Amino acid sequence: MTLVREISSSLVQARSHNGSLVQNIELTPWDLQLIPHETIQKGILFHRPKAKHTYIQHLKDSLSSTLDLFFPLAGRLAIVEHGDTTVSVSISCNNAGSLFVHAVAENITLSDILDPVYVPRIVTSFFPLNGSKNYEGTSKPLLAVQVTDLVDGIFIGCTMNHSVGDGSSFWHFFNSWAEISRGLNRASKLPAFERWFPEGITHPIRFPFTEVHRRSDDIIPQPPPDRVFHFTRENIAQLKAKANAEVSNSNNKISSLQALLTHVWRSVVRIQHFDPREDVSFLLVIGARSRISHPPLAENYFGNALHIGKMTMKAGELLEEGLGNAALEINKMVALHTEEKLKGLCESWIESPLLFRYTGMKSNSLVTSSSPRFDIYGNDFGWGKPVAVRSGAANKANGKLTVFAGAEEGNIEIELCLPFQTLEGMANDPDFTAFASI
Repeated sequence: MTLVREISSSLVQARSHNGSLVQNIELTPWDLQLIPHETIQKGILFHRPKAKHTYIQHLKDSLSSTLDLFFPLAGRLAIVEHGDTTVSVSISCNNAGSLFVHAVAENITLSDILDPVYVPRIVTSFFPLNGSKNYEGTSKPLLAVQVTDLVDGIFIGCTMNHSVGDGSSFWHFFNSWAEISRGLNRASKLPAFERWFPEGITHPIRFPFTEVHRRSDDIIPQPPPDRVFHFTRENIAQLKAKANAEVSNSNNKISSLQALLTHVWRSVVRIQHFDPREDVSFLLVIGARSRISHPPLAENYFGNALHIGKMTMKAGELLEEGLGNAALEINKMVALHTEEKLKGLCESWIESPLLFRYTGMKSNSLVTSSSPRFDIYGNDFGWGKPVAVRSGAANKANGKLTVFAGAEEGNIEIELCLPFQTLEGMANDPDFTAFASI
């Protein structure tokens, strides 16, 4: 028996098609490196609206109004082949429409999602376009929404083409849709669609993208389970204080997030019993919006503006030299990503394009996604705030660490995709649980 049943599926267009003013948006190196990558999939769980029989049409109408502001999401990708194995890619703002799916999970309750220690696999069925790659945006919608009715709640899951925007752009859209749904005349923050390119760069950018690049022969195994750990504002503050106290002359440089992520990283390595001489790595998403100033990126820049920074240490050093030492090394790695370095990385990508594939991390690595700065629990569509956030199957693999803001201000939720034995070990690790709620 199918637990999630589709009721209807339709395309929702921008109401007045403001995209006619902007026909085409060229993609940057930040966007293009994600072409073979999977989409962004995030969604939020709500108590059921009182207006049970009218909220689906209301969500469609408010989505159409929101697409007036975020018109690229109603478009499609345009891939132009140049006859020399290179292509160029842009967004065609043609208002072809975003996908809207209404589904029902007739026997699933809120508690079925919230109570289990591990995230139920059925959550992946609450998202549309599972398995889609970004380059398929030539024919598939750049944005797809699925609203799934539960017995006593609903789940709104969004799938967004990652070459069109990053997590900041994703949640900017989601926040704006919620604002318009609950009655605001317009979104509080308007998106800026002008893409940033390094000075002197000819665009559209051409890069190799043959059928071999598009076809992945890798067999990606089913990812290990997900488990969500909760950290209170007070415990995060204690971790930050502990990390900075352990490092002389740090001047409180280590941030709350750096201390928290280091705490998680050390626990994962400790539980997995690595050889002290083995390298272990931590990959962190570093945002570029606040780091580019000549010319500056718009505060509400819509697109990708990020780089993946990598920190590698010996397992023994990570564990023996304390929280503060490792957190300070991450701090230094982040600080190295200056405006000059980020511009240089974009320019070098154009010279030697490297397409990002995420088929799973090595067993000695963790990679982060998302950010606690994104407004998740403020997404009130008119019937109250969410009760939980979950991610879909896209890019799920061993070693994935997803960071969400908690329901209470200052709290953080960490969703970890790791082998069962590791997650169980963390839940029984007193050094880890001294700061975590399980």
